Amino acid sequence: MNISMLLDMAAEGFGDRIVIGRTDDGLTAGRLRGLAAGGAHLVREAGADAIVYLAVNGPALPVALFAAARAGVPLIPVNYRLGEAQLDALLANHPRALGIADPEHGEALRRAGLPALTPAEWLAQADEHPIGGDPVPSDAPAVLIYTSGTTSAPKGVVLRHRNLVSYVLGTVEFDAAAPEEAALVSVPPYHIAAVSNVLTNLYAGRRALTLEQFTPEGWLGLVREQRITHAMVVPTMLARMMDTGGLDRSVPSLRALAYGGARMPVRVIETALREWPHVDFVNAYGLTETSSTVTVLGPQEHRTAAASDDPVVRARLGSAGLPVPGVELEIRDPFGAVVGPGGTGQIWVRGDQVSGEYSGQGSAVDERGFFHTRDQGHLDADGYLHIEGRADDTIIRGAENIAPAEIEDVLLGHPDVLDAVVVGVPDEEWGQRIEAVVVLRDGVATDPDALRAQVRGTLRGSKTPDRIARWPELPRTPTGKLIRRDVVEALTADRTTEAGRRPTGMGT
Repeated sequence: MNISMLLDMAAEGFGDRIVIGRTDDGLTAGRLRGLAAGGAHLVREAGADAIVYLAVNGPALPVALFAAARAGVPLIPVNYRLGEAQLDALLANHPRALGIADPEHGEALRRAGLPALTPAEWLAQADEHPIGGDPVPSDAPAVLIYTSGTTSAPKGVVLRHRNLVSYVLGTVEFDAAAPEEAALVSVPPYHIAAVSNVLTNLYAGRRALTLEQFTPEGWLGLVREQRITHAMVVPTMLARMMDTGGLDRSVPSLRALAYGGARMPVRVIETALREWPHVDFVNAYGLTETSSTVTVLGPQEHRTAAASDDPVVRARLGSAGLPVPGVELEIRDPFGAVVGPGGTGQIWVRGDQVSGEYSGQGSAVDERGFFHTRDQGHLDADGYLHIEGRADDTIIRGAENIAPAEIEDVLLGHPDVLDAVVVGVPDEEWGQRIEAVVVLRDGVATDPDALRAQVRGTLRGSKTPDRIARWPELPRTPTGKLIRRDVVEALTADRTTEAGRRPTGMGT
């Protein structure tokens, strides 16, 4: 089975229902199928072996996704925020692709020698060819998504039709949405959640629309205007909505809010639960390599954890929840042995939706079919996954391995701290020293020594940052992921400059 068959099912089951866009000018399931067929004709006419999508989110994306599927080629949504050199290097990997780009990004396609259509031209020309293309085998590549490259150069993740279909069938019921339901997706098209939300909402029969540029006011206004019932955000978006003063936060139509892509501060989700008691919150953890979500913390689990006095149950509010159907988890130590409940190690995942495959590099799954997520965490006694950060982020101070997430949670527990990151900075004596950067609420001037004292009182001296700096904001990708290497580089440069003025380790 391939993703084209999901569209066929929708077109035949509820072809007249608007499934993409706004209520006044959206695409029905039947029209989406017609445009996808026309798009497949354009791909084959051009002799293209892929569709490169270099534009903001919108109706052109799902048409491109299903057109690529019918033409038997992968869709490659590209990060339009990349620098010119990075973009040119990436596009050079796909010299025979058909390009779709916003006018401001079309030059990059032309430099690469690719035919370029604007999203409007793509939709108009696809509309002229209502037939074209046949479904392709389930083992064919459906999407190629380049990772964000926050810790290394981007790699092209290959997601095959069978991976994506397995995810959809394992998490969504066909035509389960009521006709009035509408979903708002606020991530860029090169994020796996953008692709997975197209598929899951379509299969459920739920109208889906996107917000090109997030602002708290814009998001809240669109939810009210379009009577959004379901939405997906990254943690920084929810934090801005909860922390910005003077907002009208009323969202009477909203029933469910999923979040993921980065760690959610417990303080933020507690605030949101109080602000929107009628909303079902879902924490979804997944990776590009796993076709999106592999674990979920559901609505009732949020409410139970928030109301509990049991520290084990309470801690689940910051967890990633339980595996979705068809997914298995293992926590392994550095030698590959599986550790039991409570033991920290590296997270491995297995299931039909798991790809673990990279373009030009082949499969990264082991002989048992497990994929190494490169995240660290532990399972509690009831199987809830607690993520402790990337394995690459671990700070090694002397002979001790320290997880930044543990220290960040303490800092984020301070009422004046809106955002925080903890990193290891090179140190001749200890190998790495612990340093932190915080973003404080406007108008406060919390003493860094008081924050260090809070960490020391909660954890212990060896986990207390040697220095805490205050920045107006932290470097993040558009999907909310911290770019830790930028923090390390800035703190290292700052430390080098300060070394000529005062002894290392003095002051904060």
